[in-house]
Amino acid sequence: MMIFPSYYLAPISYYALLAQADEVGIDVASPYRKQSLRNRCWIASPNGPLALTVPVVKFVPYHTPMRDIRISDHGNWRHLHWNALVSSYSRTPYFEFYADEFAPFYEKRWDFLVDYNAALQQLLCRELEISHAMGEPEEYRREATDNTILQPEDYYSSGQDNASQGQARYYQLFNDRQGFMPNLSIVDLLFNMGPESILYLSTWKQ
Repeated sequence: MMIFPSYYLAPISYYALLAQADEVGIDVASPYRKQSLRNRCWIASPNGPLALTVPVVKFVPYHTPMRDIRISDHGNWRHLHWNALVSSYSRTPYFEFYADEFAPFYEKRWDFLVDYNAALQQLLCRELEISHAMGEPEEYRREATDNTILQPEDYYSSGQDNASQGQARYYQLFNDRQGFMPNLSIVDLLFNMGPESILYLSTWKQ
């Protein structure tokens, strides 16, 4: 089994690995890490890569497991995230096709970050046709007990993305003004490429 960390709208490389795994688990036991993709994703805005961060309730650093991290309602973040997604992707070829599926995630209140991440991942796996990772969250939210944990690079944490060097490009709405922005959140690929996204994931070079 390949065990993945719980990420918020994880990057394309995460879903490329997910699609190629024979059996998938989600690590909820490891300590939560601040300023990581567990509660942050990167999307393509008109002004370049934009970070969207889910605020969390105060926790004990280095000791609180991911499964115990609660989402905070501070700052009206759901409204801000949805507005950012609409502003960045409303003119992409497939945003309208998927918008009704994603909108409820920015209307309903969620208590725990792992449940929110898992529900979004379930939706994304269904739309990407990654059938082996589609079950109810409890089916694959297993605690990691060995060294099978996959920890994809926290892309853009240092302004670099070494994992995506040499990867094929795909259509992005702001290519003409920003150039190609590699390995953003999977929603960037989905909203721009729609059903062809799974084909792009299959060509990802590890």
